[in-house]
Amino acid sequence: MTHQAKLTCAALQQRDIDDPLSAKRAAFYLPDNTLYLDGNSLGAMPKIAAERAAQVVSQQWGEGLITSWNRHHWIDLPFSVGDKIGHLIGAAPGQVVCCDSTSVNLFKVLCAALSLQPARSKVLSVSGNFPTDLYMVEGLSALTGNNYCQLQLVDESELEQAITGQVAVLLLTHVDFRSGRLFDMAKLTRLAQDKGTLVIWDLAHSAGALPLALDECHVDFAVGCGYKYLNGGPGAPAFIYAAKRHHAMLQQPLTGWMGHKMPFSFSTQYEKASGIAQFLTGTPPVISMSVLDAALDVFADVDIAQLRQKSLALSDCFHQLVSQNDGLNELERITPYATAERGSQLAYRHPQAYALCQALIKQGVIADFRAPDILRLGFTPLYLRYIDVWTAVEILADVMRSGEYLKAGYQIKQKVT
Repeated sequence: MTHQAKLTCAALQQRDIDDPLSAKRAAFYLPDNTLYLDGNSLGAMPKIAAERAAQVVSQQWGEGLITSWNRHHWIDLPFSVGDKIGHLIGAAPGQVVCCDSTSVNLFKVLCAALSLQPARSKVLSVSGNFPTDLYMVEGLSALTGNNYCQLQLVDESELEQAITGQVAVLLLTHVDFRSGRLFDMAKLTRLAQDKGTLVIWDLAHSAGALPLALDECHVDFAVGCGYKYLNGGPGAPAFIYAAKRHHAMLQQPLTGWMGHKMPFSFSTQYEKASGIAQFLTGTPPVISMSVLDAALDVFADVDIAQLRQKSLALSDCFHQLVSQNDGLNELERITPYATAERGSQLAYRHPQAYALCQALIKQGVIADFRAPDILRLGFTPLYLRYIDVWTAVEILADVMRSGEYLKAGYQIKQKVT
């Protein structure tokens, strides 16, 4: 292994001076005395998003009232926001729509994918996939029976061998929410489609964090949320990607009025809209979708390759500082080291990971915990500085060296961990 020179505070300060993305930090509201390493769970608030929220509430709703559906184009938000997201995930216009939650959207695209596979019923995933994705498959299976939808779980090491001609749908989260492991989208999509299997990718931990090329990878469907790296706010609407080649043949069961060909004809018979609009169900949540719309404008002049480069550099610096500190050798890294195999986070195992996380938060370093024993740290390049990484590791080392995290108060589990 090549010996690394010791990383210094001065070196990280110089990196901040040289950082081409450094000016983006000013676009966000960041509380004083807080180091935010949880943008992979809830992104920080863009200043432009707060301004848009105030404008929508006081002017568009307050003064425009119902006329704002047309005057301020509320009715078109699912598509205009969808295309902004599409630009970030490598999708041509007309293939992404913003609506509902990730779980609801997964139900829709899962049903749509299975409707294209009448001779198959197996939905293949890995046992460590994000639980809500698996819950939605289980719920559909309970509703329709195993002859229509049957969940097959395998260990990650067995995944490629499990992709056979009997699998209807391969369902994977692009970046594992616990470990930060990044799947090879192009390779797995190709392997699946060679067997006649359709692929659904959950992009919750990759959209807005790393370069994506859904069209180029020939992806069938994808879903993702708007509140992590896209910075759309708590509970921000999610999105659906469906490749244009599938649009004419799709069927999805949540056939609400906004997915109708002519919603304001109020016909008693459902006729699905053409294109991506068929995935709409109910009325768009205008306030939250407007906030997400504004937040996405922060990315308008961002080079995603530069963003990815900084993301990897931040996490590399963090781990190097951890490795340099003998007081942190109890932390067991579970995130892959290879850059092609990890997202924009680091995860460490520790028997007292929850207490460690709570002690860090008390000291102004906001990280998060994932059961059963994982301390997770997110690296959001648009507003995180290299010097923040230095300070966070210094505080982590102090918390562990002093035994601060062993205090009883840090053991009390809160509802949200």
